[in-house]
Amino acid sequence: MLYCPACDAEYEDRWRCECGEPLEFADEPRPDRYEPDPREGLWAYTPFLPVEKRVTLGEGYTPLVDAPEWDAAFKLEYVFPTGSFKDRGATATLSRAVEVGAERVVEDSSGNAGAAVATYAARAGVDCAVYVPAAVKESKVRAIERAGAEVVRVEGSREAVTEACVEAVGAGEGWYASHAWNPAFFAGTATFAYEVAHQRDWAVPDAVVLPLGHGTLFLGAYRGFRALREAGWTDRTPRLLGVQAAGYDPIAGTLHGSSGTRNDLADGIQIREPVRRDEILTAIETTGGDAISVAAAATERELDALHASGFYTESTSAVAPAGLREYRERGVLDADADVVVPLTGSGLKT
Repeated sequence: MLYCPACDAEYEDRWRCECGEPLEFADEPRPDRYEPDPREGLWAYTPFLPVEKRVTLGEGYTPLVDAPEWDAAFKLEYVFPTGSFKDRGATATLSRAVEVGAERVVEDSSGNAGAAVATYAARAGVDCAVYVPAAVKESKVRAIERAGAEVVRVEGSREAVTEACVEAVGAGEGWYASHAWNPAFFAGTATFAYEVAHQRDWAVPDAVVLPLGHGTLFLGAYRGFRALREAGWTDRTPRLLGVQAAGYDPIAGTLHGSSGTRNDLADGIQIREPVRRDEILTAIETTGGDAISVAAAATERELDALHASGFYTESTSAVAPAGLREYRERGVLDADADVVVPLTGSGLKT
């Protein structure tokens, strides 16, 4: 059962409330303490998840490694089956799609979410169409097409891509497997927090610095750490510090004003109107967090540093460690703060 937090309406299955707000699962499991088995991947946390495992490629339990140059720990989310953290959401979303009997799914994406949804749809034996910006990277289009999905190119802004996809959903062309709207996707990305806590023997870091576009991983982390605390598995939540691309920074702009520049290197987070904007701001306020934006030059410098240290990521992944440096320079983070940073997408996708 899904419900709307804004108006309390309930639905068996729907991608958005009639009032226009995102929907959530009616029941949020808070299981008693048990010992997760990493061999089960992220599905080791099935008792926390409102969907059953139906579509999987063995995803989850990405490495958490020391990054001495950054005085932080990096969680290598780019080692997932399709090369990005979006597999967390895709496995849960396609499991939900199979659960409700969807025969065709549609998604709009700048690349990574589309590749993940297409791949897991192939695994499920479900038809798929992915709406992408006309200028999307060809490497990501190939990943979508090789999974057998239809690629629909849309001219114009990232928002225009979403509008075209929503129009197709309204015309009955498929079940909306949206990484921005579908609550199953966020249930999947919440497993990031469960894994981080378990890999640290249930010690929560002082802060997590994450890239921030639609907030798919940012809100997943928020929901996951909150669920662990409410279930009594941990005693606090970390500060959540978001990093946006300059020029595509509505959250950072709200908090600090517009940057006045544009970072087109971080193509994976070029979102000007995040669907869950209010929830992102609530997560920042509740955790004592923040959001800033970084320029293309800082992103490029950080990408070079990552590659030189053996972390072969795509450019969008570099905004979070670049933001970490900025947060320290601003005094938001103490030099000895215990910090985790996810590296979200593989350099093999570029």
